[in-house]
Amino acid sequence: QVQLVESGGGLVQPGGSLRLSCAASGFTLDDYAIGWFRQAPGKERKRVSCISSRDGSTYYDDSVKGRFTISRDYAKNSVYLQMNNLKPEDTAVYSCAADRIRIVTNSGSSCQWSKFGSWGQGTQVTVSS
Repeated sequence: QVQLVESGGGLVQPGGSLRLSCAASGFTLDDYAIGWFRQAPGKERKRVSCISSRDGSTYYDDSVKGRFTISRDYAKNSVYLQMNNLKPEDTAVYSCAADRIRIVTNSGSSCQWSKFGSWGQGTQVTVSS
């Protein structure tokens, strides 16, 4: 059974850090691009960051650029989202997604949630004092 499982969410104060993990089971992530998306209550789902399968291409939304870093560990079949200097507006449910698509560096059009077919259940991130 193909499955993506996110972990690492929680409650953190503004300026704090969290590292989200996206672990795959039932398939290997090696040939899949991975995206992180978030959705706040009453708001539409938005892209956060994407990483290509092999060539290291990444995309970051302007709202997280310079604060978030996406990375992958092929040996652990996992992708991570390091989130630093968190702000209250980062509060949302964060989900990872996988698909065999091409991510182009700095190209938002290549990192769209509609292009991803496999999704995790999400993990809550709350930034509040």
